[in-house]
Amino acid sequence: VGGTGVVGLLRGARPGRCVALRADMDCLPVEEQNRVPYRSAAPGRMHACGHDAHMAMLLAAAAQLAARRDTLQGSVKFLFQPGEETPPGGALGMIRDGALQHPAVDAAFAVHVDSSLPSGSVGLRRGPMMAASDNFRIEITGRGGHAARPHNCLDPVVCGGAMIGALQTIVSRAVDPAQPAVVTVGRFVAGTKHNIIPQTALLEGTARTIDRHSHAMMPRWIARIARDTARAYGQTAVLDYERGYPVLVNDPGMVGFAAAVAAKLLGRKAVAMIDQPLMGGEDFAYFLQRVPGCLIRLGTNSGPDTAFPWHHPRFDIDESVLPKGARLLAELAAAFLAQPSATRTEH
Repeated sequence: VGGTGVVGLLRGARPGRCVALRADMDCLPVEEQNRVPYRSAAPGRMHACGHDAHMAMLLAAAAQLAARRDTLQGSVKFLFQPGEETPPGGALGMIRDGALQHPAVDAAFAVHVDSSLPSGSVGLRRGPMMAASDNFRIEITGRGGHAARPHNCLDPVVCGGAMIGALQTIVSRAVDPAQPAVVTVGRFVAGTKHNIIPQTALLEGTARTIDRHSHAMMPRWIARIARDTARAYGQTAVLDYERGYPVLVNDPGMVGFAAAVAAKLLGRKAVAMIDQPLMGGEDFAYFLQRVPGCLIRLGTNSGPDTAFPWHHPRFDIDESVLPKGARLLAELAAAFLAQPSATRTEH
């Protein structure tokens, strides 16, 4: 399903609604630096975002739910999704191949490990939880030549430096100050030798937004700065802007439901509401555009060794959290199916 995705279906003893539980599966092009028995055996590849933990928790949840199949009224779909880390992602492909149909899914939940939260705690947020994440590429064309004769050249490196600075004014001057946004240039490529002014320079970056206006306007804002900055330096700039994942919006009713389930399972003190959305992107957003549900953060930080952020070569988790995450997924599914139909429709 969706290329390399897998869908498991567990039918309960009695007919009813259908709830989906999702785990992403892909790793990252990172060389792992952890010295642990379970470190990556693939050079240049590691699970630096915890997707291996997500798969383990979902498999364990599936086993737990299968053991209590006779008590379930309805069905549970287990969505093992590829490609979350790289747009266009794997969610859309699974949706196109019918992952949310046959039977139709009424709600969807996902758990993501989070090293910024204490081990065993749960973080939830009503409404926007993750940002829309877009990518951009700007190619600047000047006039190359000898580095000792800059007056005969149009230096795209200098132009690119000015452009990077100007792009930072989008967040400080174009975006509503009450709305979170990010514009980051992560790659600046130019030149081949220390004494040559290059003909071209390349900037690559990402733009993250929450509100609809900033999301709609961001390509125009970047294009205007790229065009006008290049013109000021007598050069040209071509922008390639790629839309990525949309804003991930948690259904408020489902967040309340998940908070109640988590509090009953882990204790009220273990559940907290996150004040601000995270500016990372997540293609679970596509599932939540089609069915109500929510993304849940599961804390895995038990000390310095498990405090490294996502995508870091020393990212690791407190593995004692895995059974808690599995039970949380299983209880979310069982509790949702146990609700009266009218109550479920409200979510």
